[in-house]
Amino acid sequence: MIPPLPDSMLRQLGRTEGDADTLQVFVRDQDTRRLLLLRALLDAAEAAPADVLAPHALDRLRQDWALLETAERADRTAVRTVLLHPLVGPWAQRCLRGLSGPGSATGPGPGPELRSDLDHLSALAAAAAIRAGIPFTTRLTAHGGLLPLPTLGALRTASEASVPVDVVFSGAEVTMRERGQESISAHTQPDGTTGSADPRWLPVLALPAVQSGIGPVPLDDVDPYRTDGRGLHRHGLSAATHIDDHERKAWAESWAGVAPLLAIGGEHRLTETAVLLRCLVPLGPPPGSGPTGESAAHCSGTRREAFGAVLSSKPATPAYFASTLVHELQHTKLAALAALVPLHHEGPEARHFAPWRSDPRPFDGLLQGAYSHIALADYWQRFALCARRVTHRDLAWAEHARCREQVGAVLPVLAGSAALTREGRVLVNEMITLYHRLDDCPPPSGHLARAEAYVATAQVIWQQRNGSHRP
Repeated sequence: MIPPLPDSMLRQLGRTEGDADTLQVFVRDQDTRRLLLLRALLDAAEAAPADVLAPHALDRLRQDWALLETAERADRTAVRTVLLHPLVGPWAQRCLRGLSGPGSATGPGPGPELRSDLDHLSALAAAAAIRAGIPFTTRLTAHGGLLPLPTLGALRTASEASVPVDVVFSGAEVTMRERGQESISAHTQPDGTTGSADPRWLPVLALPAVQSGIGPVPLDDVDPYRTDGRGLHRHGLSAATHIDDHERKAWAESWAGVAPLLAIGGEHRLTETAVLLRCLVPLGPPPGSGPTGESAAHCSGTRREAFGAVLSSKPATPAYFASTLVHELQHTKLAALAALVPLHHEGPEARHFAPWRSDPRPFDGLLQGAYSHIALADYWQRFALCARRVTHRDLAWAEHARCREQVGAVLPVLAGSAALTREGRVLVNEMITLYHRLDDCPPPSGHLARAEAYVATAQVIWQQRNGSHRP
């Protein structure tokens, strides 16, 4: 049994805050879950019948695992950087599903999807060995035109088909050779970044840390498991995208302004970003936003199985970049909290009105949305009170008023639920306290009136579409 979180931590979290000690509880728990998941993957492989995992494939998996163990003995921190990378989570879960499924219909051995997933373990082991400084020679398999070395970068191959690539690492140099092509070398730096004069090498861009003493934030546009490719448009998200040098520069320039803007929201906004954010995954422009994605509209999301990852289209300004992090890291916090302690016993039925969605939401989705939006209301209010330019102040008040009215429309449903656990009740009560605290500095009346009209209209439209559900 996991001991209950102290009420002091729950109250912090209910205010959408959380000091470093509180957030580290989540980090330790999620890291432990990841390592257990990887161990479960190894156990599932050992137990898999031959029609699911052929002996030669199991032998290769054991070799990869042995390389991981060798690398960990040399540099545990370096290897954990790879194994705890957020996008390893979706990969490991896919492997477990594949190993638990039926064998290939075409004969003994894994099917094409599982075979590709298991090939990725070889790439993970190679990346871990590179980070740990362990020399090796191996043969990896590229799929779909890319050979990723997770957290480091990827080789763009000449063929879109599955092709072998010989990889040698010695010193600080990685040499890769696709069959029938000239070899390519990439150099590793002490900070874990890579570089090459050959355009076939696509390095993961490292964005500077928002606080001193922590590592950079990778902008990962090459990992094949950054999205699963299903259901993104339904949730208002575009597909993951590869970014060119011009777009990388734009991301880096926007990121450079994020830290001071996060600080406007309070020291806790910098802390949660420093502790929880482990990688950014660039998405394409939001559906319907046009080909450039330069408007203020953008899309973002998180994945529970990818703790520490934020998926986002390129925000139009550093202010929207900061608010995206505030929004999405609340989902990260609340999901991690719910993994530790149950917050409610409501069922999964989607029947609730949420002003930020056109479809009915389950209770858990309502709680998640209210939690992230009240954090945004708090952030934009602080931004408005500090803004010097009238245009910036007006934008912030408009965002604050809209988010606050949206939360106000659903808080009674959350507070009235008899299915909240004790921890859930503490959390929701603190959300209500924060909601009323925002009244201390109300927005200009015009912004408030427009926000009220916005939420009222959203509810009318929702009821017309979903009349059989409860608003």
